Amino acid sequence: MQKKVLAVVSDLFFSVKLTDAAKRSGLSLEFVKEPKELLVKAQEKPSLIIFDLNMESAEPLKLIAKLKGKSETKGISLIGYLSHIQAELKQQAQEAGCDMVLARSAFSQNLPQIFKRHSGIG
Repeated sequence: MQKKVLAVVSDLFFSVKLTDAAKRSGLSLEFVKEPKELLVKAQEKPSLIIFDLNMESAEPLKLIAKLKGKSETKGISLIGYLSHIQAELKQQAQEAGCDMVLARSAFSQNLPQIFKRHSGIG
């Protein structure tokens, strides 16, 4: 069965990059805009959830804390990305339970490896 990745991302350009990398890694990728929808879809145990930590409409820090606070979803890997100058937001995301917080450029660069790691292939 194909592993699933959920992405809470609003940037269209970045969405294309994620879609492309997911295809190459054999992962199914779904974009989620609404916090409630994400909490429902997380019950399906995706192998990874990606957060644009600057997408304030989705309240990523609250979502991360909720996901890590529930026994059914706390095992899901959560990766957030942000602007490299946002040290405070990085700290808050890590405290909320985000497994990995990367600068957007580093996340972009490491995307193939990150997806490969979560695809269960290789």
